[in-house]
Amino acid sequence: MEAMISEYWNEKKEKIKQKYSNITDQDLILYEGKEKEMMENLEYKLGITKLELAKIIEAI
Repeated sequence: MEAMISEYWNEKKEKIKQKYSNITDQDLILYEGKEKEMMENLEYKLGITKLELAKIIEAI
């Protein structure tokens, strides 16, 4: 999943922000070694599971 996040992340994060208005730039900052924490925060804010979030990111 982490490789999927980092590839094309700048493009994907803009689309995520457009689709989900409660997600901020701060939520989508990708720090090296902190991918898991970012994903857990997104799961919490969106109220979805890890698998659901992975599908969203993959589809974008």
